[in-house]
Amino acid sequence: MRAAGLDCRPQRGAGRKQVLLADELVEGARPHASGQRTVERRRLGSRLLRLLRLEQLIHTVKVASGPLVRVPLLTVLREWGRLGLIGFGGPPAHVALLRELVVERQGWIDAREFEDANAACQLLPGPASTQLAIYCGLRVGGLPGALVGGFGFIVPGLLMVLAIAALALGDAPPEWILGIGAGAGAAVVAVVVQAGIGLGRSSLAGRRDVRAPLYLVAGFVAVVVAGPYVVVVLLAAGLLELAWRRRTQVALHAWPIVLVAAASGASQLPALAWTAFKVGALSYGGGFVIIPLMQGDAVDRYGWMSDVEFLNAVAFGQLTPGPVVHTVALVGWAAAGLIGALVAAAIAFAPSFLAILLGGERFGRLRENQAARAFLDGAGPAAVGAILGAAVPLAMGLEEWWQLAVLAAAALLLLRRRAPLWALGSGALAGLVVALAGGPLP
Repeated sequence: MRAAGLDCRPQRGAGRKQVLLADELVEGARPHASGQRTVERRRLGSRLLRLLRLEQLIHTVKVASGPLVRVPLLTVLREWGRLGLIGFGGPPAHVALLRELVVERQGWIDAREFEDANAACQLLPGPASTQLAIYCGLRVGGLPGALVGGFGFIVPGLLMVLAIAALALGDAPPEWILGIGAGAGAAVVAVVVQAGIGLGRSSLAGRRDVRAPLYLVAGFVAVVVAGPYVVVVLLAAGLLELAWRRRTQVALHAWPIVLVAAASGASQLPALAWTAFKVGALSYGGGFVIIPLMQGDAVDRYGWMSDVEFLNAVAFGQLTPGPVVHTVALVGWAAAGLIGALVAAAIAFAPSFLAILLGGERFGRLRENQAARAFLDGAGPAAVGAILGAAVPLAMGLEEWWQLAVLAAAALLLLRRRAPLWALGSGALAGLVVALAGGPLP
């Protein structure tokens, strides 16, 4: 018989006396001679006290640590790798797939802990769904689980992106891949605008101050006018909001130092490393904010890609499964080939691993941290403005009339509440048809 997690089978030696059965309790309560009765009462009290202490210890351990689960690394690799292969649809789809795996199907993590971890990841810069995947790996497999789960989630899509880069950014790319990129790229403009509008509604919801709209406008203008320095505006908006909430001299005097460090970052690091670092460590407001962070460097400042090539790269990053941050590998390939792609991907994803491995146990405190919340309340609207602003140069990369038709059709699909993947897939198919028919390609 097992009850309350205790093994009540016959045991050897002294251990046998540590478990008291019901018939023993009854027997101990029966009348005895006065001397024997006193001895039995003492034994009964001692045994009951010992049993109560053991049950209290078991209860305390369960409440303090939750159900501890350790999953074999091969299982983590298989399951997280599967998510990396089927994870189409961006961060919302990734979160839903992770929840279905670790909460609903396997029960490795309880629902409350998963929701808290997801909310905490939204407060961190970088790809939130990737950070959540790494956290879930850490929770079920410790440090090895975090590494195996993170790589399992990232690598499948990254390999696809590298294969596409080898085709699309080679010396003589086949026309069919150019057609797919041009068609999906036209649809991306509509997807970016939809994402910006949706994020803007949530970012401004419940706020009656004029600062949030001003941050949004600043982000929009920064992308259109001074693309390479949009990260300065994101940091400025976050730090200004933090200074406003605190209204202290320390906050007011600290943010210019950070801005100077951010603005001079490109001179401190090699160009590609700085671009990838901004994507992984300084991107606030969702995956789409990486577009303006990369575009100013890749197209305007360093000329690694043309407007058309960057537009296609964004489309390919959306069409492949896994994190949209994979797009940075296409930029890296254009800058320095395969080595550049691998270096850019490694730098972009490294901050996510460090954030979870060093701070995953403090997620509860992060959610309640007023400074982090205030910073995001400033940087978030600015990031939304940057996303909307990114649609302007992306639209300028549409050179053929049929791309405008694809853009209009994609916008119509999104207005009918179809998933973005529908719009992207339809655009890619239209571009493929144009290419096979010998139509004009940008």
